[in-house]
Amino acid sequence: MTVAQAQWILREADENRIPELQENPDVSHLPPVVHRLLVQRGIIEAADVRRFLHPMLRDLADPFDLPDMELAVARVAQAIEQRQKVLLYGDYDVDGVTSIAIMTGVLESYGLQPAHFLPHRLEEGYGLSHDGIERCLEQARPDLLMAIDCGTTSIDEIERLCREGIDVVVLDHHEASARGRPPCVAVVNPKLGSSHHYLCSAGVVFKFAHALLKRKPNPGLDLREFLDLVALGSVADIVPLIDDNRILVRKGIERIQHTTSPGLAALKRESRLNGSVRASDIGFRLGPRLNAAGRVDNARRSLDLLLTRDLVKAEGLARELDEWNRRRQQVELQMTEEALTMVGDTYDPASHRSIVVGSDAWHPGVVGIVASRLTKRFHRPTFVVAFDENGIGKGSGRSVENISLVQALRECEDLLLKGGGHDLAAGLSIERERFEAFRERFEQAIGGIILPGQLIPKLYFDAETRLSELELELLDSYELLEPFGAGNPVPVFLARGVTVSREPRQVGERHLQMELVQDGSRRPAIFFGGAETPLPRLPWDVGFTIQRNEFRGRVSLQMHVTALRSSA
Repeated sequence: MTVAQAQWILREADENRIPELQENPDVSHLPPVVHRLLVQRGIIEAADVRRFLHPMLRDLADPFDLPDMELAVARVAQAIEQRQKVLLYGDYDVDGVTSIAIMTGVLESYGLQPAHFLPHRLEEGYGLSHDGIERCLEQARPDLLMAIDCGTTSIDEIERLCREGIDVVVLDHHEASARGRPPCVAVVNPKLGSSHHYLCSAGVVFKFAHALLKRKPNPGLDLREFLDLVALGSVADIVPLIDDNRILVRKGIERIQHTTSPGLAALKRESRLNGSVRASDIGFRLGPRLNAAGRVDNARRSLDLLLTRDLVKAEGLARELDEWNRRRQQVELQMTEEALTMVGDTYDPASHRSIVVGSDAWHPGVVGIVASRLTKRFHRPTFVVAFDENGIGKGSGRSVENISLVQALRECEDLLLKGGGHDLAAGLSIERERFEAFRERFEQAIGGIILPGQLIPKLYFDAETRLSELELELLDSYELLEPFGAGNPVPVFLARGVTVSREPRQVGERHLQMELVQDGSRRPAIFFGGAETPLPRLPWDVGFTIQRNEFRGRVSLQMHVTALRSSA
């Protein structure tokens, strides 16, 4: 499915609300295109504008708004006072690892030395599993186990811990089980309450630390020191960057730029981040390196990096994570190529509504990444499954706008060992002998829920601009809208009737560098992946984002082309 076949849609903005913004002295000086972007995001009232453009830590909501917070704080305060053994049981992704690192720093400031346990993705799987608990208790038997970024649905596992005389506090953000709440001291999970559903576990842990500090003051605890980790976990977990998340991530990114953490500083150097840091740098540079160890081996290295105060050790761990990331990229590339070959042998865009592929040779740690690539390329709900030597497949699915994977999986429950997740991202376990039946059933299920036009890709643009408007002054105002991410997407602009000053120049194997021209105005642009397909006939309609480019002390606005089509 190519960009040329997609529908190009210019998002609407309530033009009647724009004059309200223009009368607000906080934004009246900003360019009209920024007014339009604020209106599209529903940021119109004066108080909302101030909080959005200039988020402050004092605007954070009361941490005790979260369910069971008083119970959790009281139990941890008891552990601090009685110097009990505390074990932090986490998850192997960036959110899980950063959450454990934050909680470690908080408890250490109160004089505790918590133990840590991160499950192995292949051997124990996600969360509080029976196998994970077995290995965990062999290493340490705590008085209090804090399940972080997991535990909300672990009813049987927590019952077992209770029988062993171990108290459990859960700090999590995942959906609850239909069976109800686990039998533990507290479950601090915004999904069980009426607000803050947007928080990831790093945000929940920060809220817990804030609540603990309120009830048990500690002059040695400065919560601002953990904002960089909160930003890492929040952006990498793709949670909406709204309300408290926006405040935490904006302030956290500022802290990343000037971090005093040896591990994070080493990771920045290994990721070649020398200047300003954006949310996209977390998503595409820092996050993948922290995630890589947990995908292909064990996440303990990532946790060690975030906890170490040793500069030499930090450099070594950062290099190791970079190498793991390179291995992950190689595995991902090979799997993607093999999956594309499989799809090419069987897929018919005119009749197929879904894609399901699987192999005994694939690594389960990267099936989600490959599923994302296939979904983006073919605009079809997709599952990618990796089978182990016992014939058990672990799969990850990705979907397209308004097509629910969870709804489709309900029609396939009898074929699965396990399955669930969210509308756009889900996971499953399945026996090899039922794989073909699942492929057919899933295709039928998707066919039963899609509506006309849903399988046609859509490209959305936030505002139409002229190249003459793309000045540094616009960029200065535009950057007030950051951080961009889920819930506050990067604005994509549209310019029509654009030509080029000369033939685009290929950069590397896949990219194009060009100078775009419109009404005499010229602007530099880069088109990542643009060399992979023939360019359309000039003049072009161009979809693009804008970014600050700093080179040898010179600052300029650069266009990043996302889509091209012939204006005709």
